[in-house]
Amino acid sequence: MANTYGKVSGTFEEIENAYGKVSGVWEEADEIYAKNSGTWELVFAAFTATSLTTLSSGSGTFIVPDGANAIHIQAAVGGGGGAMRGADYDKAGGESAGAGGGSGAYISDKVFTVTTGETISYSVGSSGANGTGVYSGSAGGGASTTISGSTTGSIFTLTGGGGASASGGGVQGPLRSNTAGTAGSATVSGTVVTSGTFKDSVGVTQNVTSNTSGPVGTFNQSGNGAAGGNGINYPGDNANGPGRVGASSFAGNIAGGAGGNAGNGGPYESGQVGKTGSRGSGGGGGGTEQGAPGGVGGSGQIIYRFLRVN
Repeated sequence: MANTYGKVSGTFEEIENAYGKVSGVWEEADEIYAKNSGTWELVFAAFTATSLTTLSSGSGTFIVPDGANAIHIQAAVGGGGGAMRGADYDKAGGESAGAGGGSGAYISDKVFTVTTGETISYSVGSSGANGTGVYSGSAGGGASTTISGSTTGSIFTLTGGGGASASGGGVQGPLRSNTAGTAGSATVSGTVVTSGTFKDSVGVTQNVTSNTSGPVGTFNQSGNGAAGGNGINYPGDNANGPGRVGASSFAGNIAGGAGGNAGNGGPYESGQVGKTGSRGSGGGGGGTEQGAPGGVGGSGQIIYRFLRVN
């Protein structure tokens, strides 16, 4: 179907919304038809919401389609921070469980103004690696998730969660100091749309506040991430305990990686390894015996679609 134009003050302009009188009341038209060589043909159709697109990694660009004036971010989150490994000692009078990684800042069901035809640039935050080192060391922080428009400018930046760390320990003591991964922070720069209507993918008129399908479950949500669970030094030689949990993301709605199980007496087993985070949550810390690795943070994410809000 070709674009449809009408004259405004003597100048042809593309039609984005069309109205007609029904029983004396002006109502928005979903479709307009005209006869062409005796056959009715569709010449105008109102913009309907596009399908949701999920971006799970990397960076790139996409174009705002003709007729769209808003982008619905169903979910976006910075990368989760990695967790620290556990540590065992020969003669330190205790054992150390790994701290959990922090979670990335998030957006859930937020709608932003964009301009038809502009280029949107994005970057999805990568996950933070699990920690290196035993008695001192650090895990990687998650990277930022961002979106900006060539006309609109910066729309949001969601920094990733920080990686956990440990310092000051030694094979025969002292016990190390454990530090959890920090929370990512949200910067929302775009113009937020909180009222109006749009046509969904099947042409039914909806209020923008009906967008509640994201992880938080309510409209227009955004915020900082959370800190991971801090590591613990368990007293007593050959003491054992689980690693600490990674921070949850999306205001507690997506769980962080679980800490590795407690263990003792020999090389660590797979169950003592900290678990990987998901959707921007932090990795879980490794169990105590014998230096079980921490988990990797969860990768960032963007899920979006385009709307025309009236």
